[in-house]
Amino acid sequence: MDLARIPPLKALPEAALERLRAQAERATYPEGAEILVQGEEPARHLYLVAQGRVALKDGERPVEVLGPGRFFGFPSLLLGEPPALGVEALEPVEVLRWPREVFFWLLTFPEAARFFLEGLSERGRLQGFRANLFTPVGRLVRRAPLFIAPTATVEEAARKMAQEGVSSLLVEGEPLGILTDRDLRNRVLAQGLPPSTPVGEVATRPLFALPTDTPLYEALAAMVERGIHHLVLVEGERVVGVVTHTDLLPSMESPLVLLRRVERLELSRYAEEVARLVAHLFQGGVSPWDIGRVVAGLNDALIKRLLKEAEARLGPPPVPYSFMVFGSEGRREQALLTDQDNALVLSEGGHEAYFAPLAEAVVGGLIQAGIPECKGGYMATRWRMPLKEWVDTFRRWMEAPEPKALLETQIFFDLRPVGGSLPLAPLEEAILQGAKRGVFLYHLAQAALEFRPPLGLFGRVRTEGGFIDLKRQALAPIVALARLYALMAGSPAKGTGARLRAAAQGGTLSREGAERLEEAFGFFFGLRLKAQLQALEEGRPPENRVRWEALSPGEKRRALEGFRAIQEVQENTAVRFQLR
Repeated sequence: MDLARIPPLKALPEAALERLRAQAERATYPEGAEILVQGEEPARHLYLVAQGRVALKDGERPVEVLGPGRFFGFPSLLLGEPPALGVEALEPVEVLRWPREVFFWLLTFPEAARFFLEGLSERGRLQGFRANLFTPVGRLVRRAPLFIAPTATVEEAARKMAQEGVSSLLVEGEPLGILTDRDLRNRVLAQGLPPSTPVGEVATRPLFALPTDTPLYEALAAMVERGIHHLVLVEGERVVGVVTHTDLLPSMESPLVLLRRVERLELSRYAEEVARLVAHLFQGGVSPWDIGRVVAGLNDALIKRLLKEAEARLGPPPVPYSFMVFGSEGRREQALLTDQDNALVLSEGGHEAYFAPLAEAVVGGLIQAGIPECKGGYMATRWRMPLKEWVDTFRRWMEAPEPKALLETQIFFDLRPVGGSLPLAPLEEAILQGAKRGVFLYHLAQAALEFRPPLGLFGRVRTEGGFIDLKRQALAPIVALARLYALMAGSPAKGTGARLRAAAQGGTLSREGAERLEEAFGFFFGLRLKAQLQALEEGRPPENRVRWEALSPGEKRRALEGFRAIQEVQENTAVRFQLR
């Protein structure tokens, strides 16, 4: 059988096909043989029918007949569960089969991942697959964590990893650290350090950990956001285990697969891959908040790749810098790709010959990847200054703000560093100090009232040609209100949900108001995402508007509740700041 003619293998590079040919096992089964038994031992292999036919059976009832070129066994592999359907040879059968680890390697190719996950849906197991998204991540722990002393050598650590068959060790001490196989490659071998180097010198400290009862998708979002492949799990103060990205792959179509591929992905395919991933996550019931975090993590990885490529061409940067993002990307609330908002912060001026082409390379690469230019021009190709000048600019905006200018530039207060080594603490401090000034808060409150929900007399929805604009009339006012009240509370939080909770905790916004706005934001974010995904599926460009009459009664009711929550908080804000 020619694997190069079998979907999805025909889309793989020749080197991948060679590996599959070399690792394929041939097996034969007589007529009537039960190759997989329904509800019993999970599949250990991916099977491909080479000759003959097999039946997928639910009890004694045949569900589907598979002939040469068809795969089976992958639903059980993906879900880590006993086969939902039995597989019986209808005649003498010859199959090619590959072990579990080869199958999950195969999933790192997007064509193969899509093929098998679509096949999973077709075989009626998608509901169970989605349920796994919310399983506590602690259920993936297979063994107790392994520790090593910080004084041990990296040679001893590598030997212990090999003997135990693990890709990480926890490093004892305060705070606790972690050493991974990637650390050995990137921090030891790549840097030319000797085998006698103490583990404590190259370990990551402090390590990032989550409770064992964290839902799988919250854990996944955190891993993508940080670009990590090992997650430490704790119960209280006790470490109970470490899970890796490969542990998560059987549970879901993992964004970590795409994260790993960003380094080599063709830029022109990035937007398509992200849109497909977002559609899958949304259809799987993942919250819009978590989708935003995942996509922001992928975008961060793309920017880091572009910076790395630019530095490889231009040479090491002459001075430290920071590449920062703001707006929805800074808040980690970007789902489908929207305009880019970014800037460069330099430790000192006078190095345009280096940083101008670096900015062009990154902004141009993002455009190639399907992230268009900012209509307002807020990109590193135009916004590039020394740190001191940035601080002075921020202070000028806050000390004598022009209402119109502040409306345009308030997205800068959502800043988040993505690349480079320059700390942005002075900018963060300038924002928090500025928030103590009444004139700045007054104008920020004015900006929070600029966009209003579409409510008319008697609380009825007013449409524009039958449409409502979810960004301008729902999301933008909530973002602005959250920014205002979080800064009033002295919080450095960036995400809208985190800001609303900080405002409630700090007493600048009522707990009820904060909760209603947070619920409304999640609903409107998801409603816009649903409409945009439908537009893409129908070949239309995605937009922020939805037709009011196309919403279900339940959606209309929740939209009205959200609009009223915005209106009430805006009215209270107007009274508080004596605005009309």
